[in-house]
Amino acid sequence: MTADDDAGKPNAPAAHVRTQRVAGADADERGPSSTGRAAARNGLPVDPAAAATAAAEPRNSRAGRNLPAAIGVGLGLAVLIVPSLFVYRQSFPFIVAIIVLYGCYELSRALRVAGIGVSVVPLMAGSVALFVAAWERGPSGLALGVLITFVAILVWRVADGALGYTRDVTASALTLLYLPTLAAFAVLLVHPSDGAARVLAFAATVVCSDTGGYATGVVFGRHPLAPIVSKAKTWEGFAGSVIACATAGVLFLTLTFHQVWWEGLVFGLAIAVTATVGDLGESMIKRDLAIKDMGRLLPGHGGVMDRLDSMLPCAAVAYLLLSGFAPV
Repeated sequence: MTADDDAGKPNAPAAHVRTQRVAGADADERGPSSTGRAAARNGLPVDPAAAATAAAEPRNSRAGRNLPAAIGVGLGLAVLIVPSLFVYRQSFPFIVAIIVLYGCYELSRALRVAGIGVSVVPLMAGSVALFVAAWERGPSGLALGVLITFVAILVWRVADGALGYTRDVTASALTLLYLPTLAAFAVLLVHPSDGAARVLAFAATVVCSDTGGYATGVVFGRHPLAPIVSKAKTWEGFAGSVIACATAGVLFLTLTFHQVWWEGLVFGLAIAVTATVGDLGESMIKRDLAIKDMGRLLPGHGGVMDRLDSMLPCAAVAYLLLSGFAPV
């Protein structure tokens, strides 16, 4: 259960610390060497030990990512997930559940640092129940599982008192909808007899969005897409995502599901937009919480949440579109 914040503490010091954390997060995005240059320009002392550590650290790519590590982690995840789709399809929901539970832990930990409590116990138990309900009863089971889990969160949080109740319940509800609910659509995707192809079409198109946006953004990126949220996203990178996703969507819908080309185009464009919005949404949460990454579990990516940010909303969009374009 969650714990309430101490009452009566002055807000000014917290605001000062928050400002320092936000500045630190921005500095992390620019890299350690830029932090030292900024300190030198402002006449501030530079810590020799910190400067030596920064010089010894491996430099990331132009887009701020350790590319070899990111590729290695991506291939490792593919090796873990793809065989489950073809060898024993029923194991896929268990893999998704483990990933989502860790994502819930990461997000709840980040919120706790900001003084926001998440009802972890009912959230974790409800997440497992959501996947079981989605597999056994489809969309109706998913909806019922979400409702029961939300009621459990409301009741669970009562034990910690009224102070911060609305804030904590809202954060728990956000986590519930953001992680297990959206991820459960991947379970709905894999359930039909051709579920492996549906999941691959969804996941591969999202990967095309990330890869296309990254490649074109690094080479051609000049105009920020949403500078208030993320300095790394550019309109040129978004154009690369659109082209890559449109191509993947047309290929998957025509060759795998034998649908007309324009349905594949719609599918690809919808995934490109949704993946970008999901990425920016998580960036907004991290900026609000004044953190750079949700975790460090995945080298080159950050935490599990930093890998799921574009996947989660796209799972729901892919399920809805494939249900309409290629019904079972």
